[in-house]
Amino acid sequence: MEQRKVILDCDPGQDDAVAILLALASEKEIDLLGITTVAGNVPLSLTELNARKICEAAGRSDVKVFAGAKGPLFRKLVTAEWIHGKSGIDGADLPNPEMPLQALHAVDFIVETCLAAEDDSITICPIGPMTNVALAIMKEPDIIPKIKEIVCMGGAVREMGNTTPAAEFNIYVDPQAAKVVLDTGRPFVMMPLDVTHKALVTPERLQRFKDFDSKVGDICGGMLDYFNRFDMSRYGFEGGPLHDPCVIAYLIEPEIFSGRHVHLEIETHSELTMGQTVADWWDIMEKEPNALIFDDLDHDRFFELLFERLGSY
Repeated sequence: MEQRKVILDCDPGQDDAVAILLALASEKEIDLLGITTVAGNVPLSLTELNARKICEAAGRSDVKVFAGAKGPLFRKLVTAEWIHGKSGIDGADLPNPEMPLQALHAVDFIVETCLAAEDDSITICPIGPMTNVALAIMKEPDIIPKIKEIVCMGGAVREMGNTTPAAEFNIYVDPQAAKVVLDTGRPFVMMPLDVTHKALVTPERLQRFKDFDSKVGDICGGMLDYFNRFDMSRYGFEGGPLHDPCVIAYLIEPEIFSGRHVHLEIETHSELTMGQTVADWWDIMEKEPNALIFDDLDHDRFFELLFERLGSY
């Protein structure tokens, strides 16, 4: 498999943190060009801080982290401290990082990196609200041909939403941005709740993380112990879902996931269904497919990949 050139756009978040750790442990498959952060699970001042904390804890202070948008394109910011805790990565007791935040704005980093690249060469992975990516596209449309693929975590197809009855958090926070990104026409891959709700950190899997006997194992064990509590309580799940690492796992082993190419649209007008990802799963409208949407995974294979890579720290 070729090594992908990846920009990881995130809003850490415990599951974002695990996604970062997985990407950093997978250099054979992923050339991580930079991490861009956006307001989402917690405000921007914390997401950029958390990204640097995780990189430094993994021994990767060489990774460049950029701060981006403080809020959505047109809407008021909605955050999720009630799930992730006040820090965004509650459960991990990490010191403030020594590695610097890059001076360049995340949107400018995306633009400059893409413009300097060959066509069809950059994979952009938004695992939070897509504000940064949308702003980069709006600022410099010439980056669009440079994008090989957009692989995002967001949306819900046949599952109900987790922020409103209709919408998943990442899309709900900035649905207009998600629509801008989708409408570029570049290959668009979506990991919705339909698949991420099947990637559950059961008590047995949580113990596997804790048994790493390493700093990263302790971080993952603490974070996921905290993160699990919400979904287990609200949904009666047997563990908390690892949403964002599904995106990184797809870059490494796409065969883990199954889904289909469908026509996708994003609701940006109705307050009742704002942020709903409307996927024509059964081709009722007979419109050209514009998204590859996954709805299932081999969860044992997914977690073995995580244990193998994160256990290597």
